Amino acid sequence: MTVPRGARLTAHTDATRVAAFEYPKKNIYAVQFHPEVSHTPWGIDLLRNFVKDACQASGDWTMGNFIEQSIENIRLQVGEAGEVICAVSGGVDSLCTAAIIDRAIGHRLHPIFVDHGFLRMDEGDKVVEAWKGHFKSRLVRVRAGKQFLDALKGVSDPERKRKIIGREFIRVFEAESRKVRDAAYLAQGTLYPDVIESSGIGMHAHVIKSHHNVGGLPKRMKLSLVEPLRDLFKDEVRRLGLELELPRPMVYRQPFPGPGLAIRIIGEITAERLRILRQADRIVRDEIEMAEMERPWQYFAVLPAVKSVGVMGDQRTYGYPLVIRAVSSEDAMTADWSKIPYKNLEKISSRVIGEVPGINRVCLDITSKPPGTIEWE
Repeated sequence: MTVPRGARLTAHTDATRVAAFEYPKKNIYAVQFHPEVSHTPWGIDLLRNFVKDACQASGDWTMGNFIEQSIENIRLQVGEAGEVICAVSGGVDSLCTAAIIDRAIGHRLHPIFVDHGFLRMDEGDKVVEAWKGHFKSRLVRVRAGKQFLDALKGVSDPERKRKIIGREFIRVFEAESRKVRDAAYLAQGTLYPDVIESSGIGMHAHVIKSHHNVGGLPKRMKLSLVEPLRDLFKDEVRRLGLELELPRPMVYRQPFPGPGLAIRIIGEITAERLRILRQADRIVRDEIEMAEMERPWQYFAVLPAVKSVGVMGDQRTYGYPLVIRAVSSEDAMTADWSKIPYKNLEKISSRVIGEVPGINRVCLDITSKPPGTIEWE
């Protein structure tokens, strides 16, 4: 690999002859790595130099500017009469999406919370209560757990799971949209990492995963998408939430995937396996939150599709192992596994095995991203 004639090589590595080059006369500046991720030394400096020196931008853009521009874009897209249904999960992504759209079109926003049955312990009720105290629009909660579970019966492939969840998700919304006159738009809290990992950017980008609010959407969807956050990273969305004056506990709620526990249960999803993981996940989160340590960015439990032999009292057991996943990250593009103190891991293991029937072994995932992903599916 060589640089174009007239360009100047600006960076290389032992493995890559051309890691970056510049061609100022043609306003071309190219890098073959990710300067925006936390693992890249001086990555922010590189981006700052590009914006201020190469592009001659003033650098006075703020999150307030983003809100104003987003409101203008939403009004242009939706028009003066368009009705928008907003997918609400209780996470900061969907809450920020709803808040911006509410400012843009007011009563023409129709927030709907699809409770697909894959939420964490008591989470559905908490979403409803939080909404009542901080939003003017009326939240509609659709309890569709049985519909989703029936659709996933016998399915173990992770991509099929996501696509089925996406399909059922849209079906629920289409059913609800019939109750909203002139509903033509579906708002979602899609972020930039979702876009990259779900659809790929550029000729050689690979699809890492399909999220139910991106890659799992049916090709023939009756509602047009409104995605005001699709150019933001998670840390930027949290700053946006504070700018929108959302409650801090809601802004800093740890990330939770759209398909929920469905992609933290490896293999087929059943009501029994959901019960097991929901109880164990509650213990893992409670114990980590009480630990004397810097709290990880994301922490949860995973239930594999295998069983192992164990012993409880004088009896032989044949139960599931539980995997603890805890990572530190700023942008979700890269992540390091969190070093949970041994005494806290011991407490988690003791509680899970003693309190959750069906689990007889606890393991810790010490894989960073890359090479692994944060979620297991």
